[in-house]
Amino acid sequence: MMKPNPATSRRGLSRRQLLKATGGTAALLAAARLNFPAGAFAQGAGPEVTKATLGFIALSDAGPLFVAKDKGLFAKYGMPDVEVAKQASWGTTRDNLVLGSEGNGIDGAHILTPMPYLISAGKVTQNNQPTPMYILARLNLDSQCISVAKEYADLKLGVDAAPLKAALEKKKASGKAVKAAMTFPGGTHDLWIRYWLAAGGIDPDKDIETIVVPPPQMVANMKVGTMDCFCVGEPWNLQLINQGIGYTAVTTGELWNKHPEKSLGMRAAFVDKYPKAAKAILMAVMEAQQWADKAENKKELATIMGKRQWMNCPVEDVYDRSAGKFDYGIPGKVVENSPHVMKYWRDHASYPFRSHDLWFLTEDIRWGKYEAGFDTKALIAKVNREDMWREAAKEMGVAAADIPASTSRGKETFFDGKVFDPENPAAYLKSLSIKRVDV
Repeated sequence: MMKPNPATSRRGLSRRQLLKATGGTAALLAAARLNFPAGAFAQGAGPEVTKATLGFIALSDAGPLFVAKDKGLFAKYGMPDVEVAKQASWGTTRDNLVLGSEGNGIDGAHILTPMPYLISAGKVTQNNQPTPMYILARLNLDSQCISVAKEYADLKLGVDAAPLKAALEKKKASGKAVKAAMTFPGGTHDLWIRYWLAAGGIDPDKDIETIVVPPPQMVANMKVGTMDCFCVGEPWNLQLINQGIGYTAVTTGELWNKHPEKSLGMRAAFVDKYPKAAKAILMAVMEAQQWADKAENKKELATIMGKRQWMNCPVEDVYDRSAGKFDYGIPGKVVENSPHVMKYWRDHASYPFRSHDLWFLTEDIRWGKYEAGFDTKALIAKVNREDMWREAAKEMGVAAADIPASTSRGKETFFDGKVFDPENPAAYLKSLSIKRVDV
């Protein structure tokens, strides 16, 4: 049998076949580079799965999830099938997290920072059954608001809620109910409005009724007189002003500058089973946070957030405040370049400080969500996964200056002069006059 001539064989491969073969390889490599983070393809270390379902509520602090989906960042990190699914309320988010995607629920969510703790401890779940959760990142700092109905326009309320006390007493004396709305018991909005009311001498459990209303229903409820004040994120505060129903008393950054707000929370079962997939999701969200924080992207960010599948609202209801312009809805009170604009990345916005989680747990002890003496440090050690954030940051090549040196941001000072020292939460609790706990 005649042996093939190697030279003839090489010549026998037509130029077209050669280009087709090498072009296919190039396309394959290009796809790999698109779908996997740097070096992952070479190491054969892609995510264990390509799909996960993340819940969100129609709020601007879910922006990084919208950006990660719209701009293909989940796909870039090897998770092309991540679904970002709208939830009707924070209660629905909790129920779907308990179910998990195996039970037609969700694997993770844009979530109020205290919720993964309340769910992990079984404080807000059916039959008090815990569903272990992790916090992988913070999603933002600042920029929630407390808004009040226009019947209190003459009070021109600001950081001091004290003038509201007499007005509420007068209304109650006439036989009418007075109500403050928030989005989930023990959640961030509940804690901001309670702090504001209590600092003004109004007991949020005795002087006013606190009710739960999902964020997208706040404006409609204020319109029909369901509540006197509410606390929620954007676009609902600006929409309230644009519809002439009420005004903004205070942005929450005025109560506590650079305060933590929402988090990226995931079921511990998903993260433990698919650690690489969880880290890929985390990196996609972190990159989206970096993009969302750039001034030159604010207009596009507002356009993305206003889309029907995300917040479903006019761009003008979200753009001004996302770019730092705060019209409070009170004549003459317009702040340009507010320092309390929502931060997605700068000022270590994405890093989940354990000291901040401790403040949320301490406030939830204050209002009776956890018993006095609850072991907060042990729960934080289980839920807070700042170690994963650091790993992801390192892998992404995040600048050293953007990675905090400590898991604590240190002492925090509030607008009324109260100081929270993470080394001594009991002293902070003791300093508060209105509370449901004996210290």
